[in-house]
Amino acid sequence: MLKLYDFLPSGNCYKIRLLLTQLRIPFERVALNILNGETRTPEFLSKNSNGRVPILEIEPGKFLSESNAILFYLSEGTEFFPNDSWERSKVMQWLFFEQYSHESYIATSRFWISILGKAEDYRDALNQKREPGYAALTIMENHLTNHRFFVGERYTIADIGLFAYTHVADEGGFDLTKFPAILAWIERVKAQPQYISITQY
Repeated sequence: MLKLYDFLPSGNCYKIRLLLTQLRIPFERVALNILNGETRTPEFLSKNSNGRVPILEIEPGKFLSESNAILFYLSEGTEFFPNDSWERSKVMQWLFFEQYSHESYIATSRFWISILGKAEDYRDALNQKREPGYAALTIMENHLTNHRFFVGERYTIADIGLFAYTHVADEGGFDLTKFPAILAWIERVKAQPQYISITQY
């Protein structure tokens, strides 16, 4: 059975729980608290020298890290990753966008405000993340104004990758009411079969 090393509030971990659930793949969840240094122990670092979750243990001693790489691994040959080479590339385009232009602003802000509870300590850094965070949301909004999903007009791992932190962007101080197309897309994602919330496992 697959084993997922997981911190429940993490959007990156949530991506994997959501896809595994929607694929109806059973897995064992290993809960870790990153706030207590549980991903910095020698035992954990032997699994992922980067000291981060999620990690998917595919078989004993065989570990895969980086959430979007795990999404790719699990979705190969399924309805969540297209067969067409152009659409596959577009999925990857959005996943790279998520990590480079989206997650580093929206997810980090959420972590400082809602998980660490230290908004005041990070006030200046949070202010620096507002503009690029809203820029990423605007790119998504513009795309979703004319598309139901991100690639091929159907739900793929591109949607899962972007949904994880976008739907809780308000927890990082971002006002989603300015983005009606994103809000409508969030509801479409939540309507997908076998959907689970970020607090479920």
